[in-house]
Amino acid sequence: MEKIIEPIVFLCIILIGYAFKRIGWFRTDDYRVMQKIVFNLLLPAAVIVSFMDNPHDMNLLWVTLFGFCCSVIPILTIYFATRRAPLGDRAFAMLNGSGFNIGCFAMPVVQALMGPTAAVAVVMFDIGNSVMMSAGMNAVTTQLLHIDDTHPLSPEEQARPLGPRTPRKILDRDARRLQRRANLRRIARNFYSSAAFMTYMLMLVVMLTGFAMPEWVGTALHPLSNANAFCSMMMVGMLMDVPRSRDDLRRLATVFGWRWLFAVVFAVAAWFILPVDPAVRKAVIFACFAPVGVFSTLFTDRVLGNARLAGLSLAFMAIVGLIAMTAINILLVV
Repeated sequence: MEKIIEPIVFLCIILIGYAFKRIGWFRTDDYRVMQKIVFNLLLPAAVIVSFMDNPHDMNLLWVTLFGFCCSVIPILTIYFATRRAPLGDRAFAMLNGSGFNIGCFAMPVVQALMGPTAAVAVVMFDIGNSVMMSAGMNAVTTQLLHIDDTHPLSPEEQARPLGPRTPRKILDRDARRLQRRANLRRIARNFYSSAAFMTYMLMLVVMLTGFAMPEWVGTALHPLSNANAFCSMMMVGMLMDVPRSRDDLRRLATVFGWRWLFAVVFAVAAWFILPVDPAVRKAVIFACFAPVGVFSTLFTDRVLGNARLAGLSLAFMAIVGLIAMTAINILLVV
């Protein structure tokens, strides 16, 4: 019974966030305020505290590499597997079928189910995952599909039957060079403007150098770290919505199928391949069942102008993932 109390509480917080939005206490876009608080303050604090309070060693770098592979493989697989699908469907599946919501979902769930010592494992997983979630996912999708993400695709462009539209040819060499520089600057800005990503890089440096951070830092950040779970689950509830059309249901079903296929494959690979302790492998398995990250709502809005459907995808898979993680925690004893 004790193993399911925390997940039930998390589920209740998600439903409360959705209920508050439905009765008008939250507006549709109020989640953006919570998102800024979580990403720029609470999540970085939780990452720093988890590193300071729990042991970590160089062997966990295998988990970082595994997290990076788990984020890259799905987006490339979906690209090749959907070559004849409409452009809008391909973009939505690539942006929402890959990447993991670790800091705002998997980390608080893992801490609740396995204790605070397991947090370092999912943090190391997220260091690799965040490379794609922070900017790589959007860059790979727009480049492979030849999409200009400065404005959303029109319904006509999304409905093209044979995949990517032909990019406009730039004949002038200087113009091509300027365009490449602008693209690289935009990608770099997505990385260095992410407080969570920069915190991960800082903690990676701390780990590699063996630097010991002052104890007062952890003491000061503990209240913020403790608030991460509640605010993250409330934000997921604020993102929830209901499908508005059969097309929404079809896209959701497609993304759900892709994510669960890869979740099972990666979970099996984590258990049998990763050269780390069983408890670490179990934490990584939990991460494999995490929903897509909040960044996907931003990228989907840029490309398709449909952040609502991306938020629905996140919230639905968060609820299903929470149930899966609870079941795995009961069945997989280490």
